[in-house]
Parts: sequence; C-alpha cells; structure tokens
Amino acid sequence: MDRFFGVLVVTSSLMVTAPVWAEDTATVRGIREIPRSATTIKDFLGQVPAAPIQITGVRLNRTDAGTEVVLETATGAPLQAATEEDGKTLIAELDNAVLALPDGRSFSADNPIAGIVSITVTQQPGNRVEVRVTGDRAVPIVSVRPGSNGLVLAVNAANAEDEEEITVTGQQPSPYRAPRASTATRTDTPLRDIPQSIQVVPQQVLQDQKVFRLNDALRNVSGVFNGNPFGGTLDSFNIRGFNDATTLRDGIRDSIAENGLTLRDFANVEQIEVLKGPASVLYGNVEPGGVINVVTKQPLATPFYGADLSIGSYNFYRPSFDFSGPLTSDRAVRYRLNVAYENAGSFRDFVNSERVFAAPVLSWKIGDRTDLSINSSYLYDRRTFDRGIVAFGSGVADIPTNRFLGERGDFRDVNQFSIGYRLEHRFNENLKIRNAFRFLDTNEVVKSATAIALDETTGELSRAYFDNANQYKIFLMQTDLISNFKTGSVNHQLLFGFDLQRNTLEGFFATPPDAFDATFVDRFTPNINIFNPIYNTRPRPGRSELVLLRDDATITDGLGIFLQDQIALTDNFKLLVGGRFDTVSQRLNDKLTDTETSQSSQAFSPRIGLVYQPIQPISLFASYSRSFVPNSGIQADGSLLDPTRGTQYEVGIRAELNQQFSATLAAYQITKTNVSTIDPDNQAFSLAIGEQRSRGIELDVSGTILPGWNVIASYSYTNAEITASNDLAVGNKITNVPRHKASLWTTYELQSGLKGLGFGFGLFYVSDRPGDLDNSFELPSYLRTDAAIYYRQNNWRAGINFQNLFNTRYFETSEIGRTTVTPGAPFTVVGSLSFTF
Repeated sequence: MDRFFGVLVVTSSLMVTAPVWAEDTATVRGIREIPRSATTIKDFLGQVPAAPIQITGVRLNRTDAGTEVVLETATGAPLQAATEEDGKTLIAELDNAVLALPDGRSFSADNPIAGIVSITVTQQPGNRVEVRVTGDRAVPIVSVRPGSNGLVLAVNAANAEDEEEITVTGQQPSPYRAPRASTATRTDTPLRDIPQSIQVVPQQVLQDQKVFRLNDALRNVSGVFNGNPFGGTLDSFNIRGFNDATTLRDGIRDSIAENGLTLRDFANVEQIEVLKGPASVLYGNVEPGGVINVVTKQPLATPFYGADLSIGSYNFYRPSFDFSGPLTSDRAVRYRLNVAYENAGSFRDFVNSERVFAAPVLSWKIGDRTDLSINSSYLYDRRTFDRGIVAFGSGVADIPTNRFLGERGDFRDVNQFSIGYRLEHRFNENLKIRNAFRFLDTNEVVKSATAIALDETTGELSRAYFDNANQYKIFLMQTDLISNFKTGSVNHQLLFGFDLQRNTLEGFFATPPDAFDATFVDRFTPNINIFNPIYNTRPRPGRSELVLLRDDATITDGLGIFLQDQIALTDNFKLLVGGRFDTVSQRLNDKLTDTETSQSSQAFSPRIGLVYQPIQPISLFASYSRSFVPNSGIQADGSLLDPTRGTQYEVGIRAELNQQFSATLAAYQITKTNVSTIDPDNQAFSLAIGEQRSRGIELDVSGTILPGWNVIASYSYTNAEITASNDLAVGNKITNVPRHKASLWTTYELQSGLKGLGFGFGLFYVSDRPGDLDNSFELPSYLRTDAAIYYRQNNWRAGINFQNLFNTRYFETSEIGRTTVTPGAPFTVVGSLSFTF
C-alpha cells in the first residue's frame, strides 16, 4: 500500500504540473483591464478620488455583437476595473465605487442574450462594486472601455448557438440566498440542478446573527443536530439521525476524526454548505447523514481592510481583522489574511477560554489558464474541559445550569497548524484539471475530573481523573479532471478523480488504577455532591501515579477513485450518475503489549439522481445513494467486521423565485446496516448485524420577501431508531435526535429615512429527545428567542445581538450518557463594531 501510495502521489503531481509549465503567454481572453498609470507616489495619490464614485444607473443596450452593460456615474467620473475568471464567469471589480441606484443596491439580468446566463452588479465591502457575467457554455468575451458618463462593458457570448428568451430585472439578488454550491458535485453547479438536498448558510446570515461557532450557524439548517462536543471543546454534529457528520474545509477533510478536532474559528469563513444524505461517492468513508463544508474567504483583486470588535456577556471580547488585496501591479498575486483573538468567561462556574487564530492565503494567477492558491492556518485554543451536568431519573437534575461538576483547573489545550495548496489548469474551455493538498497537524492535551456515576439517593457523583495527550496528522491529496462535452444533443460534465489520504494518531490515556471498577473511589479526585459541591480538596496527581490504559500509534491509509457524469438530457431533464471505489487499511501499534495489528476494507459506493424542471422556477428531484465507513471489532472466528453501509432514497421539490427566494421540501429514508453489536454467544467479540433507520421530512426556505426584508427558516421531522441490535432494545431512539426541529430568523432594514437601520428576530425550537441509546432519560424541548438591532452606513456597522432573550432553561446535547448533559446559555448580549476600508 505504501509503494502504491507513493507512486500515485508522484503521478498526480506530474499530471498537474506538466501543463502549468507548458503554458504559453497568449493574450488573456475576456475582459481587458483598464490601465492605471502612476510613476510616483504623488501621481498615484492624485488618482485616488476624495470620495467614492456613485454609480447612479445600470442599463443594458442590445448590440449586433451581443449587449453592453452601461454603468452611469453622477458626474461622469472615470471608473477603474480589475478582472478575473471564475469558472464560466468573468468578474470585474471596480475600486472606490458605490451603487446608488433608485431601486436598490444591486442590478441583475437573467438570460440577456443567447449564451449568457446572467449579469449582476452588486455592492461589495470596502467601497467596491462587482460585475459578474456568467456564460452558459463558456467564459463570455467582455471588453471594457470608458463611456461618456461612466464605464461600458461590451458582452458577447462565447460559442452561443441558440437564441434565448430575454428576461431583465432590476431586483437585488437576495443576500440570504445562495444559487450555487460545489459540495454536492465537486463542480460549480446551480442548486436547482442537484438531485439531493443541500442547504447554504450565506455570509449575510453569519453577519446578522453574529456567528462565532459552527453549531450556531447550523441552527438555521433542518435535520442537523448537536452531537458530542467533548467537554465543549470541539465541533460534532448529527445529520438526519446519524452521528459524526464529516466536516470539510473548502471541499477537503480537515480532521482525522469524523467530527472536528477543535472548535472552528469563523474569522475566515465565507459560508457554510450542508449536503444531506450519503456522500461517499465524492468524499469516501463518511457517515450516511451527510457532510458539512466550511467555505473560506479568498484573496481579492482590490485592496480591502476590515476590523471588527465584539464585546459581550461573561467577559467576552474578540477583536478580528480581515486584510486582502493585490501584491503586484498586474494583480496576478494576491493575499488575504484573517486574524482573531478571543478571550471569554462563561455562564458556567470556573469556565473560561482563550484562543488565537490566523489564516493567511496567497493566490497567484500564473497565466491565462493556471491558478495557484496556497493556504495555511494556525489555531491555539485553551478552554476549560466542561462536560456539563447530569441526568436524574428520567430527566435532567434540577440544579442550576451554571453549576460545574469537574474540578478547577480542568482544561483542554489544542495547537493546530495546517498548510496546503490548490492548483488548477484549464487546457481549454471544456477541459481542466485540479489538484489540491493539505497537511494538518493537531496536538491536544486534556486533564480533567470526569463524572463516572451518580448516586441519586445521596447526590454523590463519583469522578475519575483523566490525563490524555494525542497528536493527529492528516495528509490528503485530491485530483479532479473535469470535461464538458456533447454526445449528439446531450450535454455532459464528466468528473474523474482520486483521493489519497494518510492519517496518523499517536497518544496515551491515563487514569488512576481501577478507574472503571464499579466500586472505584479515586483517591486523587473525590466524589462531589451535585447539590452542595466542594472543589479542589486534594492536589492533582503526577503522571507517574497514573496507569496507562492506552499508549499506541495508528496509521490509516485510504485511496478512493471516482467517476461522475452530470448529464443534461434536455434543458429541463438532468441526470446525475456516479460511483466510487475505496480501499482503507489501518495499522495499530500497541506500545503497552508491544503488538501490531492491521485490517483493511473495500467498498463501492454508487449514486444516481434525476432532476425534472416542468417550469423554470421548479425542480423535482429523486435520488439513490450509498455510503460506507470501516468497522472496528473482530468476530469470534478472527475475521474482521464488514464496513457499515448506508443507503438513502430521497425525493423532493425545489423552488427558486426570481433570484429572490428559494425553498426545498424533501422526504427521505436512510438505513445503516452492518452496525457493530455484541456477539451474544461470545461477548468479547462483535457481529456486524446491527441496523439503524431514519425517516424524515425537511423544509428549508431562504431569501428576500420584500426589499430589505430577509428570512431563513427550516423545519425537520426526524424518526431515527434502532431496528436491529443484540445489546440495545429494538425501537429505541437515537441519542440527541429530536422528532421536531424548527428555526426562523428574519431581518428588516429600513429603505428610507434612517436607511441602514435594521432589526433581527429569531426563534429556534427543538422537541424533546433521548439522552442516551438506552433511552433512560430525555432532554426536554425548548424554544429559544433571539433578536438583533444594527445600523450600517458606507464603511461601518454597529450592532447588538440578544441571544435567549427570555432566559429559557434548555439543554444543547448529551455527550456520552447520563453524566454529560450540556446546558444552553442563558440570556446573552453581544455588541459589535466593524469598519471596512
């Protein structure tokens, strides 16, 4: 496997780098950049306008060659444009400009000429205006010239063949609606053409809700629930009833585990994409519920400088900075740097946190057809390891939610560093290759007094001291070859690729002797009474006083090869077909017993989906897909367990109304088979005969109802249960999965008078749900109310966000059973002030 792994790494590198260095220096096809000449600082400063140029009108003029986008300025002042290509889209960015249109901050036109899908003109941060021209089959040909009272972009479709109906509107594209995503197909695809549920939480929602953590963003998405946050120190989610949903960063895994290794920082996050249902055909061994993709901010062609300061309840403060722009005069080399520092207390006694985050990105447009991006990040995170409170009877103990049941000094330290690149070369308009690599190194140290069992008669909670340290490393390479072609009248977008991955985990886990014995009493960490706690009565033990329960190193290698075809049988009937073969091998070196064991597994994962669009705004879809995850455990005959398999059937309808509003309604059934369960004839071994099933209905809506009035809302009905098991009762519900979950967040910004003043209001409902797989207790239902008020003008914004407005007592999740219930925060206020330049 090692030799094969090395050969494929070298081969994929040669496949990508060969066309890069062979690239010629032909003239850039598309928009031509208007020169900006300056030979001295004085000359350059003389070109900078004293105030942003107002664009007061946008209109389209039909020409013999195509159409013209005319940007009119109030005084006829000249505009400067910098350009780049993004897939089938040409982007022109205008410095020092603001849109001042009579009917909104943006302009859009659908299908203005044959071969052009859309033209949009939108306001961006930092006094920048962005013009996007998207082609149907190829990048449009656009030239730029000064106009008599502004700027003119002459647009001509590349290889346009058929005339299309012209629809021009002056409406602003909704900031709460994302029309496209790449997570579902690994290509830039309109959501209306995807035969599977995918939801996007865009940047504007993250800003309006003042989101700092992934779980806060995912409150807005149906069918996504909190998982095991490991003492409140990492991201963990359940999608459609299945735990350990895989998280990605820019389409690449960023964790050796299925959940995150820490709490992701949002300083560099652009938007969140959630693909629901099995995704093994694109991402390999993942749980059948779905995947979460964190899309990060990328370098800009024009200078941008942003600063934000947030201060809130419980001594929370967080400054963050966002810098971007070109590093060369031709704007071929660009950078982006996001930095944040956070320090906070908590509503929980003795709980605090501190973190430092930095994420630099460097992009280089090597030539007309080749782009390289190098990205890295560093995170230091230290926070109290806090596993919450405990269950009592069939519910949660009636004690204050601020009560801490660990010991002062419990903590988890994380140092994480990542670096990688993404290289893309376009051979021509219909063929391109992408190669990406990421290395992630995470070191953690955990020391805590962890609850073991509660005596409900006396309130005495037994605890054990744990000392745990691990180093995780992940090496991952992805290579994709994408081809657009036709067979007769049928259009294809073919994706072929492979992934190579190596994960390593090395560490130890130590406790006092006999820590898991039923009569165990930890001489280092005495019992604590949940009704009258007394802390730190004994000093912490040294490592020499503990017993190692684990001291090992694991290496996991994976190879996946996949093929996918997005087929447009007609303009309104689309087919998606894909398949992937994976092989995964694992070696475990147990240092305690000086033994080494290994295992491997293989699986083929198919996917097929259909989309039918009876009319332009409506898409009907149906799909079938499978997933796999390698199993752990051994059967009595010494053989390995087969991988767990997930199978989903899904049908749904998606509506997109006038670029303003989207809605998706879906129904599904997912069955997870080969779940490991105890062998009743020999309980030291396992059998892969367990089964879990989830059935549900989900509704997600987002967009703009009226100018200034935005909304994102969701509802999910989820029935997830155990359908076969030797060690759990058949019919038991899955931990932390509520039958009903609903959310509503809406904002309104005044369009006249005190223009820029806005208000936000949110409701988040979760029904009761089981706290463990035995269903021995329930977390009660809750309704949380949030609100916001903000004011923004030009380059600054001030706001106040109110969370849990009515101080509702609620519980987020149960980690691993009756002794680890995570309370939700009471009434919390966060104020923020941000500037962009």
